Amino acid sequence: MPEIESNKNPNKTIGIIGGGIVGLSVAWQLSKRLKEKDYAFFLLEKEKELAFHQTGHNSGVLHSGIYYKPNSLRASNCHTGRTAMVDFCNKYHIPHDVCGKVIVATQKSEFQQLEKIYANGLANKTTDIRWINTEEIKAIEPYCHGLKGIWVGSSGIVDYRAAANKMGELFEANGGIIHKNCEALEINEAENIKVIKSSKGDFKCKQLIVCGGSQSDRLARKDNLDPQMRIVSFRGEYYDLLNKEKVRNLIYPVPNPAFPFLGVHFTRMTDGRIECGPNAVFAFKRDGYGKFDFNYKDSLDALSYSGFLKLASRNLKFGIVEQWRSISKAAFLKNLQGLIPSLQSKDISAGRSGVRALALAADGNIFDDFKFVSHRNSLHVLNAPSPAATASIAIGNQIAEKAINDFGLEE
Repeated sequence: MPEIESNKNPNKTIGIIGGGIVGLSVAWQLSKRLKEKDYAFFLLEKEKELAFHQTGHNSGVLHSGIYYKPNSLRASNCHTGRTAMVDFCNKYHIPHDVCGKVIVATQKSEFQQLEKIYANGLANKTTDIRWINTEEIKAIEPYCHGLKGIWVGSSGIVDYRAAANKMGELFEANGGIIHKNCEALEINEAENIKVIKSSKGDFKCKQLIVCGGSQSDRLARKDNLDPQMRIVSFRGEYYDLLNKEKVRNLIYPVPNPAFPFLGVHFTRMTDGRIECGPNAVFAFKRDGYGKFDFNYKDSLDALSYSGFLKLASRNLKFGIVEQWRSISKAAFLKNLQGLIPSLQSKDISAGRSGVRALALAADGNIFDDFKFVSHRNSLHVLNAPSPAATASIAIGNQIAEKAINDFGLEE
């Protein structure tokens, strides 16, 4: 295919692959810092619209940082990124609400884990957290049952799809060019220039930043980088709460430390809907949002991978329970009733689904932190799990700084 006409000076061109909120944040912030230095920028997105996958299908929660391991990239970026995201939303009129949430223990056996979460929040300097008792839980969420809880006032909700699209607009205002419906098929290098063969032609650049989300490991291998992990996707299914009076804002359970997900919770979205969920079931397609979505290559990659087999064997009991809740509305409802006992089947209706791309090592352990790797003239975002959307502005700034330093760019 021919070289793209707008891409004739590769020595002063920086390419970005991935039009999710992380890729767009990187593109916007790097182009802002370098726009006076005659660099050209392009961004390739394989879908017809930006923020189509994990950004557009996530829970919409503005995370506080209370859960993450102290001194990790997730903790530090969430701490600074949350404030930056709120400021961004205020400046550009992005729908959001810092409404707060409650984390609720429904049985005494959860108290010890709740104590650990609170201590973790203090270590991460999470703002506006305090202990609440049964009466205080009721005052905040009248239908919620809880013995003890944590009020997290710095949490909230954001329309991340709108935020991502605004970042795309700002990137274009800085001279960047976005190519949609443009999938990166190969990444080659000739005479120290990156050549990206795409579904729309060949793009050339001196430096390349890859924010591939669920395809991050495959894109790394295309660039001759061993990611030392593999992406395995899990589908999270939600129900819509029809009786909206039962939830005011956000209600979370105490997560089971043995299970790699936070558990089902209640979230008021920016459009007024209230979602209940998600569960977590194996997805037979990396970006498979439907129960029957299937891709042979994706399934074979996951099911033949030692890391997935070891993870599955260690969590077999949880996996069976999650799969049953995917099939049975009654089982899903019973789980929700742990937090809101008065919920009835008529109160919930099957809703949308999202996908969480887990980065698994060969030993079956989950990479539980962000992972950014420089490789020759490339920089790969190999893993950006939650709270990547909340932290996206901080991540974008960090990646921009790393790119300038690692690539020796003139700022």
